[in-house]
This record gives sequence, structure tokens and C-alpha cells, in this order.
Amino acid sequence: MRKAGALLRQVFNEFEKHIAPGITTAELDKKAEKLIRDAGARPAFLGYNGFPATLCTSINEQVVHGIPNRRALKEGDIVSVDCGLVLGGFFADTAKTYPVGRISAEAEALLKATEESLYVGIEEMKVGNRLGDLSAAIQDHIEARGFAIVRDYTGHGIGRAMHEAPQVPNYGTRGDGRRMEVGLVLAIEPMVNVGTWKTRTLDDDWTVVTADGSLSAHFEHTIAVTADGPLILTA
Repeated sequence: MRKAGALLRQVFNEFEKHIAPGITTAELDKKAEKLIRDAGARPAFLGYNGFPATLCTSINEQVVHGIPNRRALKEGDIVSVDCGLVLGGFFADTAKTYPVGRISAEAEALLKATEESLYVGIEEMKVGNRLGDLSAAIQDHIEARGFAIVRDYTGHGIGRAMHEAPQVPNYGTRGDGRRMEVGLVLAIEPMVNVGTWKTRTLDDDWTVVTADGSLSAHFEHTIAVTADGPLILTA
């Protein structure tokens, strides 16, 4: 899983150089797929439950599962890019929301808070802690900054399959849920909205958007619990 995570980070490091006004999400998708296949891995999302692409690209009010297309990114957009791959039978999954050129102060604050909340959650991935400790830490961080945590979608266990038990909500109560032990690997992925936490799905049956049209951000890492604390495999 270390190898899968390291490769996925290399893929991000390459294609993110091209995120700028004028590029289409389909072009980013093509670059990511080539990078993954050239490295001897395969895209995890392509064909998953019928999903038609390597990346999920979600722009502005789109929360998750946006399908890459001919839409060109423009100055002031934010775009969440989510990607997974399989290498040697093991999965890695990560996501990041990028500014496209100069963005609004509100969008900057949203990205900062969402990324911070991911690391706040990761800090709770210690032997003996419970999943609820992680979930509550993320929720507290976000709500203290006036944003809303999406409740319809969660993080998840990951390993020989993309989605494994347990589910990892980004909201909850300390002391609840499964106790963490060495070897547990989770994909933690806070999804955060400027307005309401509520969402709806577009007619393509994939793209999830905020119910009120407000901006949304998404950050994700694949992390293992070790005796020495959390190890971010996709860092």
C-alpha cells in the first residue's frame, strides 16, 4: 500500500502542473490515466459501478463524483480532483481541491479549513482511539469556522478493495465507534460546503452538488494506523 500511495502522489504531482485557466477536465483525465498506466498500475475509478473516467473532477458547487468533460477551467474556479489506483492488488485513494488562478477570499478560507480538517482527523488515528474521535475532530474544526460538513458521503476503509469497512463519517461523537488498531487503513475525506450541508445528485446520476449552489471543497488521504501513529500513504 505504501507503493500504491507513493505512485498516486507522483501522478498528482505531474498532472496538477497543468491545472490552469483554459484546460478542460477531460484533458486532465487523459493525462492522469496515461501516467497511471505507464507506471504499471490501473485506474481504480474507471468502470467502477459504471463510472466513465479515471478522475472525479468537481468544480465550484460540485461536491464529488463530477465526470470529466470538455468544460474548460476558468480563472476563479475551484476544482476538486479525486483519484484512485490499483498497484499489485492494493488500492490508494486521494483528493485535493485546487484554486484555478486567483480565487475569492471565501474560496481560499474554504480550502484552508477543509485541508486543515483532514489533518486534524489524521491526528486522531492512533492505537486505542475510536472512529468517533476522528469524526468529531473534523466536525468541530469545520463548524468552528462557519462551514458545513457534508453528511451524505463518508470516508472508508481501503486495502484490497476501494471501499472496505468501516465507513468514516466526517461528523460524530468522541468515544463512539470502532477502536483503532495497528494495520487499519482508512481513506479520510472531509467534504465541506460554504452553505448548507445538504446535497443533490444531477441527472447524470453521478455528479453531486450542494443543494443551495454554494461552493464545496474536498481533501482526502489514505492513512495507515501504526504503532508510531498515523502514516499518510498518499503524502
